[in-house]
Amino acid sequence: MVQRYSREIMAKKWDLKAKYDAWLKVELAAVKAWNKLGIINDADCKKILENAKFDINRIDEIEKTTKHDVIAFLTNVSENLGEEGRFLHYAMTSSDCIDTAVALQIKESLELILEDIEQLLDVIKKRALEHKNTLMVGRSHGIHGEPITFGLVMAIWYDEIKNAKELLLHAKEVISYGKISGAMGNFAHAPLEFEEEVCKILNLKPAPVSNQIIQRDRYAQVISAIAILASSCEQIAVAIRHFQRTEVYEAEEYFSQGQKGSSAMPHKRNPVLSENITGLCRILRSFVTPALENVALWHERDISHSSVERFILPDAFITADFMLNRLKNLIDNLLVYPKNMMKNLNLTGGLVFSGRVLLELPLKGLSREEAYKIVQRNAMKVWNDLQDGKSALNEKNESLFLIALLNDEDLRSKLKEEDVRKCFDYSYYTKNIDAIFARTFK
Repeated sequence: MVQRYSREIMAKKWDLKAKYDAWLKVELAAVKAWNKLGIINDADCKKILENAKFDINRIDEIEKTTKHDVIAFLTNVSENLGEEGRFLHYAMTSSDCIDTAVALQIKESLELILEDIEQLLDVIKKRALEHKNTLMVGRSHGIHGEPITFGLVMAIWYDEIKNAKELLLHAKEVISYGKISGAMGNFAHAPLEFEEEVCKILNLKPAPVSNQIIQRDRYAQVISAIAILASSCEQIAVAIRHFQRTEVYEAEEYFSQGQKGSSAMPHKRNPVLSENITGLCRILRSFVTPALENVALWHERDISHSSVERFILPDAFITADFMLNRLKNLIDNLLVYPKNMMKNLNLTGGLVFSGRVLLELPLKGLSREEAYKIVQRNAMKVWNDLQDGKSALNEKNESLFLIALLNDEDLRSKLKEEDVRKCFDYSYYTKNIDAIFARTFK
């Protein structure tokens, strides 16, 4: 997939020029629609389409007097037209232009975000396949559980980001609506066919019903989808931060030549990218509340939503775009340490195999309660031995838990030595990885 320096591209989607370009696109689509409906003749339509343009500085100058941005914009565009300019913005209200134009901006921005997500998914998939069979310990509550693989961890990342992508695809459908229904949404001054034609030209769908605005539940769905994406991205960043902890050290961010981690401690290699991503995700989630509060407007509309959207829409898309590219590069360059993963897997002296042993005893006739009691008392003994500083493995590379089980008479009355040793086989925990990957990466 072609790489791009997307931050600049996304920022340009939301600068003043992009806003006025989108407004002009809507206004010219309206001119074309009126021409098709017979209100504007071909000659006037041609003049408007050829000569309509704007100047940002001139708009700013006019707005100092009008105190109304759309009127300032229309006045400036009309300055470049003759009598035909009377048909500019004909039978429209400001929100017809603004909301339809913003729909175009959001739609195009979502396309860039979706492109970012595709690139992120490609990188996660590549690293997941690379580490499909890289053994590590699975943790719950931060405590060692059972053996898994690092590829499985990444497969889960992949699936979550893919789910977020589906939400954003739905959000793109939800937002791809325009409205040219007039000041109160009653089509008093223009027929429904006018709106339908304008939206067709702009590759949008006409809102089934609207008042003076496009209803803000659509915007709220977009921002909520971005926030859910951010939460999944933060989950990845937090995991990487944990893996890089000195006591864990199973993976870490790439540390480039000449990079510095601390002004006071020259040895430091910090997970700064993951921490940055975590912070950006918090910002993205913070936009959800104002987006939801924008849904409830007075009657056919007020303008309390406008100032909010001038912040949250550009900031949400520019931040999400930057965050996704940073996360993609982080994962692509992530340093993974399989030997440390295996060292940590053995850290608890074989306790990660307790669940397997527990399942073997009921097959030999013991109740689950009795089986649990036998396995747990041996596990607790190992915890105590580790606390006292005993090595997790003996000189024969046998784990404390295996030795304890082999010396337990109650357990040995049910399980032969080879049956016990068989419970300490890592392949038992990885036997379905291929099937999981086939289902995840189909």
